[in-house]
Amino acid sequence: MVVPDTLTGRRVAFVVAPEGTEQVELTEPWKAVRDAGGQPELVSTETGSIQAFNHLDKADTFPVDRVVREVSADDYDALVLPGGVANPDYLRTVPEAVTFIGQFFAQGKPVGAICHAPWTLIEADVVRGRRMTSWPSLKTDLVNAGATWVDEEVVVDEGFVTSRKPDDLPAFCAKVVEEISEGKHAGQTA
Repeated sequence: MVVPDTLTGRRVAFVVAPEGTEQVELTEPWKAVRDAGGQPELVSTETGSIQAFNHLDKADTFPVDRVVREVSADDYDALVLPGGVANPDYLRTVPEAVTFIGQFFAQGKPVGAICHAPWTLIEADVVRGRRMTSWPSLKTDLVNAGATWVDEEVVVDEGFVTSRKPDDLPAFCAKVVEEISEGKHAGQTA
């Protein structure tokens, strides 16, 4: 259960590619942040709108608030990375997105990543030594990048929250809001 006003005044970046984001992994955490009084902002690599998906089928579009080349982690209190196969696969090829994501770890700010989103975190070189989970097909990639991968609904490691799939969203959303409300975590610094 999300407690109203626990995130009042907190800005949260949701970073996504122009297409390929799993819609429910964007909309449910977005709603949890908003319901807790936070200010979610959609950050992408291009202006306009993003095309979300329900698995492989096109879903809704969402307006982009900011583009990644114009923002810094200094502008936000936390970061959420939704999944979808194509979304993080694209983001990890955009140097500005990878740098932006890495800044949150360097500053000890809370980060939530679900499903396939950790692919981008591997590129940002921030998973080494972390205990985390993801969609099962990323296990080998994460282990090879130095993470300790576990098959659990939600994993929290010093302000870093990960979950496996859409079925985990209730636990993921609750932990993301909790970690954002706690603020910076010294152990989060990568």
